[in-house]
Amino acid sequence: MPKKFIIAIDLGGTNLKVALIGRKYKILHKRVLSTKNFGRKDNLISAILEAINNIIRDKKISRAEILGVGLGLPGPIDIKKGIVHLFPNIPGWREVNLKRILEKKLKLAVFLDNDANLMALAEARRGRAQGLSNVICITLGTGVGGGLIIQGELYRGASFAAGEIGHLPINEEGPSCNCGGRACLEAYIGNKKIEERARVLFKRRISLEELSRLAKKKNKKAVQLWTETARHLGRALVGVVNLLNPDAIVIGGGVAGAGKILFDRIRKVILEEAMPVQARQVKIVKAALGNDAGLIGASLLVKEGVS
Repeated sequence: MPKKFIIAIDLGGTNLKVALIGRKYKILHKRVLSTKNFGRKDNLISAILEAINNIIRDKKISRAEILGVGLGLPGPIDIKKGIVHLFPNIPGWREVNLKRILEKKLKLAVFLDNDANLMALAEARRGRAQGLSNVICITLGTGVGGGLIIQGELYRGASFAAGEIGHLPINEEGPSCNCGGRACLEAYIGNKKIEERARVLFKRRISLEELSRLAKKKNKKAVQLWTETARHLGRALVGVVNLLNPDAIVIGGGVAGAGKILFDRIRKVILEEAMPVQARQVKIVKAALGNDAGLIGASLLVKEGVS
């Protein structure tokens, strides 16, 4: 029986997405669950298993038709052993051999990688970075993740943990970060940090979507907040641009929904502060694949892993 399906999972600090992927990486079915509903590690693993088994049952497909299961996960992963080292924004995960656990339960091949790596893989193969050799991909959500495409290939580093742009310190002193560091970029511009800052400015709870709408209407407080966010991110990217001299920086995730106000100010910071040769070369663009980038990347991980 031909293997014509892939099951893709994108786990973030906010949502757990599970999808059935068909030919040409078309998403045939998708479920989105709230990560916080599952609390403990064992509950979250059970939720992943249940979601996969539900898709297999509901879509009436056999395991013989499934090429494998790909997971994008919000932290450093040993891709060879299938071990989750930790999730900075989901407590209770330390040195978990998730590949072994899932393969034993599912009787399917399982492939794991960092979620931002998979977003980078998706954008490089099927999104805004097609045809470019050197690209930095950033996902702005609960955390701030990064993936590196160098000479056309995903660069993972000596311990498969490269690309953690969210944990670049942008000051010598600053707030503590969930990773154990201090003054990390993520501690300033993760979506929860932006919402906290917005609550102080507006004296009420306010969503990222509303902040974006207000900024487009020239609301001074919203413009101020997105300007601060762009400055923090731009400063971090100045160092990355100087170091790696990329063709493009592709930015996705919920915070990227702020659009023009965010991107224009990031470009301004890089043009003003990066070295001129590198600054002229790099393009700053919004990711093309939106919220599905992680799922498409997870399916590409399976396809490339078994071929």
